[in-house]
Amino acid sequence: MTLRVVGAGVGRTGTKSLKQALEQLLEGPCYHMVEVFPHPEHVPLWHDAARGEPPRWAALLAGYRAAVDWPASAFYEELARAYPDAIVLLSLRDPDSWWRSAERTIFPAMDAHLESPWGEMVREMMARRFTPDYRSREAAITAFEAHNAGVRTVIPGERLVEWRADEGWEPICAALDLPVPDRPFPHTNTSEEWAASGRTRQKT
Repeated sequence: MTLRVVGAGVGRTGTKSLKQALEQLLEGPCYHMVEVFPHPEHVPLWHDAARGEPPRWAALLAGYRAAVDWPASAFYEELARAYPDAIVLLSLRDPDSWWRSAERTIFPAMDAHLESPWGEMVREMMARRFTPDYRSREAAITAFEAHNAGVRTVIPGERLVEWRADEGWEPICAALDLPVPDRPFPHTNTSEEWAASGRTRQKT
């Protein structure tokens, strides 16, 4: 089994919905940040990658059909080289909307765990691959736009699929040469759902 999709879009660009959609399309698991938590042995491998010591990608991502979201999207260039037959999927969102969502959800969660091994890995990844000042609106949006521009520069146009959540199945299915499913595209992990899940965690 090998990756058919390398996700280049950063967190809060519909990546959780993409995970569910790609798992349906490709009939196999899709790597996402949520996969790191039940696999703590992956944390030092991603941390080494952030320091410039990439892992054996085939071993780290064995069994997965796609990879989206951070941390994988921070290494889209390396993964694109490691999986030359995979499409590169750049999930996009309006920069201001992205910032408002990230600032209310993943950034506070990251800050709350910075002293853990996972948090240290994320901090290194953000500093080296995005911006160390991700809690600054200006710095974060600048990094967001620079990341997307970098993907467009590095990945050949015939291999790159730019996608927004409201486009649904069609662009992805066309790139993968797969039929469009006869069911709605998944839509999950909204800011409201994130807040509700946080309230649930606080009660347990």
